[in-house]
Amino acid sequence: MAQDDWLADRFEDHRTHLRTVAYRMLGSASDADDAVQEAWIRLSRFDSSTVENLGGWLTTVVARIALDMLRSRTARREEPVAEVLAKPGNGTSGPQPEEAAMIADSLGPAMLVVLERLSPAERIAFVLHDMFAVPFDEIAPIVGRSPAATRQLASRARHRVQGANPDSTVDHSRTGRVVEAFLAASRNGDFGALLALLDPEVVLSADAEAVRVGASGLVSGAQAVAETFSGRARAAQLALINGQPGLVWAPGGKPRVVFGFTVAEDKITGIRLLANSMTLGELDVVLLDD
Repeated sequence: MAQDDWLADRFEDHRTHLRTVAYRMLGSASDADDAVQEAWIRLSRFDSSTVENLGGWLTTVVARIALDMLRSRTARREEPVAEVLAKPGNGTSGPQPEEAAMIADSLGPAMLVVLERLSPAERIAFVLHDMFAVPFDEIAPIVGRSPAATRQLASRARHRVQGANPDSTVDHSRTGRVVEAFLAASRNGDFGALLALLDPEVVLSADAEAVRVGASGLVSGAQAVAETFSGRARAAQLALINGQPGLVWAPGGKPRVVFGFTVAEDKITGIRLLANSMTLGELDVVLLDD
């Protein structure tokens, strides 16, 4: 029983991240919950002692489940969930509070409609790589393609998303101001300013390479994340990462650690630290002057 409790606790540490991943792929809070629950069932039946990176393993499992759900949805020719949410007069007063919060934390109804136009494989490749910086060689087995073909899937999806999202530059501008304020507050050790910028349920996560150089694998909550960054990040600088505002530690001009941010309603809801050399090599990083 003690082992089961330990495994359940480990899973709960990753639940918020997994639900966000699933929601961004599926566009439905209930479907996201189903995918996360199925991931727990699979984990409980699996020998977890063989898993070195539980967060990465669970993300892959959720992605596979989401891909199956998207393909099933396409086969049944269902009306896209995002279009139902976006339509007025659909018999409801809009998304329920919990689902509305997930929409704000993710992409918004308009972007969900855009994502619904992608094929299931394009959507999985785009979400995992562009939003969560998962390397193409890890995505490839999920979608059943080679890494090169998976890169093309994500690129095709990216162009379709950018072409259909005219408000993206505005969102990036707002995100840039939040990230710039975060960097200043971190450098100055302004704990109050950091707290003001962080969503109460913000999640800080790091890949295995970042953990090896001293980062915490997972930190949850505004208080804990603010404590992690207060008085630090002095060597970080502003950057565009795949066109989105972020931070990077780049001694000698070479990116060594990338800080990716998820921002909703001017609050930081997620920070992802990436240090894997293959992942960094796949990112388009443009250093900016402070």
